[in-house]
Amino acid sequence: MKKFISIAIDGPAAAGKSSLAKSIAEKLGFVYLKTGWLYRAVGFYICEKNIAGDNIKLIEECIDKANAGLEDLKADLVYQDGEQKIYLNGRDISDKVGAEKIGKYASDVSKIKKVRDFLLASQRDAAKKYNIVLEGRDIGTVILPNADVKIFLTASAQDRASRRADDENRSCEEILKEIIKRDEQDSNRAIAPLKPAQDAFIIDNSGLQQHETLSEALKIIKEKLPYVDIR
Repeated sequence: MKKFISIAIDGPAAAGKSSLAKSIAEKLGFVYLKTGWLYRAVGFYICEKNIAGDNIKLIEECIDKANAGLEDLKADLVYQDGEQKIYLNGRDISDKVGAEKIGKYASDVSKIKKVRDFLLASQRDAAKKYNIVLEGRDIGTVILPNADVKIFLTASAQDRASRRADDENRSCEEILKEIIKRDEQDSNRAIAPLKPAQDAFIIDNSGLQQHETLSEALKIIKEKLPYVDIR
């Protein structure tokens, strides 16, 4: 059976994981999968049902019903015209899952083991079909512990807030508070907390441009996988 190559990119919010993972995939000719969108899709679903993100009992009931076929909850990552899309029950919600509110819901539902188990298979299946770059918060530690290359991308909270402020046209101070709170939630959750895998290469891109971060990552990949062609 053909062995496909998998590259795991983990790290905190706004570290630049998506940009890096997408650029690596382009350079290697791999498929890029933004796994966090799966959690955002579940968060979006819970939000639409007017269930609070911290209502674990009701969220778990939704997952139980979905597993039993009693409730429609199907999140699919697909590619259309070279872009990743996220569908929820056949509905394209790609332009909705980026909202900060949905990000908070995603953080809430990602703490719940039943949700993580529910989405685990869909993430692992992709690595059995393609040469792939996966990006998230527990790819190297939980989803793909045997990934060929693991990179943990981080940056100072201030740097990350500044970047997001430029993109979202909001105050840096407001975003910094959100990032610090999100970091605390992701790092201290009981299920799959945010942390580097023991064999991950850590890149701190504080003060670095995107092309500089990409260069550092490609050096690591070339060292680990000398037989892989870089475009």
